Amino acid sequence: MSPRRRKPSKHTRPASDRPLLGGTQERVSRGDGDWIVRRVSGTASTKTYRCPGCDQLILPNTPHVVVWPEDPSLLAAIGGGQSLDERRHWHTTCWQRRR
Repeated sequence: MSPRRRKPSKHTRPASDRPLLGGTQERVSRGDGDWIVRRVSGTASTKTYRCPGCDQLILPNTPHVVVWPEDPSLLAAIGGGQSLDERRHWHTTCWQRRR
């Protein structure tokens, strides 16, 4: 009998490979680059964030999107983070209005 292969820890897998909690994810191309956009449902949202589009709070239990660049910046690449520090929480309409 062969040994079982263990699934890698979620802490060592890239963020883009982690399972989604209450949302979906897609790649979006904009004039300023390619972005990963993850939709977060209201039930999966438990913290307060500030939207960079309108500078207003996104309250817990509010559906919104989390956005980060597809290609991590040099600082994120050196630090080993897959652009985790570059993630931003946006109101869905603010992100859709952004050009």
